[in-house]
Amino acid sequence: MPAWEMTGEYFETCSCDYVCPCILTNMAAPPTHGDCNFAMVFQIDRGALDSVKLDGLSFAVVGNTPDVMGKGNWSVGLIVDDRASTEQQQAITSIASGQVGGPMAVLSGLIGKFLGVEARPIRVQKNGMTRSVSIPQTLEQSCEGVASLIDPNQPMYVDNTAHPANARLALAHAKESRMHAFGLNWDDTSGKNNGHFAPFHWKAS
Repeated sequence: MPAWEMTGEYFETCSCDYVCPCILTNMAAPPTHGDCNFAMVFQIDRGALDSVKLDGLSFAVVGNTPDVMGKGNWSVGLIVDDRASTEQQQAITSIASGQVGGPMAVLSGLIGKFLGVEARPIRVQKNGMTRSVSIPQTLEQSCEGVASLIDPNQPMYVDNTAHPANARLALAHAKESRMHAFGLNWDDTSGKNNGHFAPFHWKAS
């Protein structure tokens, strides 16, 4: 396995109602609405695979699970920052697909169909407890952390999860989720859906 490491921040929304039963049951409960659409966005602060630097780039993992997540048969696609060179795109694809080990390798056995890789402009914004991304004609999503009564400037958290981004996730409400990618179509602005955000630190394992 090549040497690699990346750190940054991630956020996501999914089509389950807040709080997502998949997280709280270790992927053993049915999604709220039978299946689950999800989009996980990663903004890399620092990263490299061997000599290929990945600093400042972003990518998104989008997909659908047709039933209980733990049963597998996920359909998953990858959107890579269009500023990435061919070598950088290949490096991000290797990491995000689990080909070079790391947290995503644990999930690779659950993917039934890999939908492909697309290069798109990705714009991620962070403002307090709000996270948003714009990938024109592909993904528009945002979420806002659920404030703690102890410290309203901080979100509540769920800890010791099996999530690939981080074991400790901020709880958030999705504000907007519009995904039209790889044949997956999902639009929701109800404010009832689930969201999370967290720093991530991945490396070869």
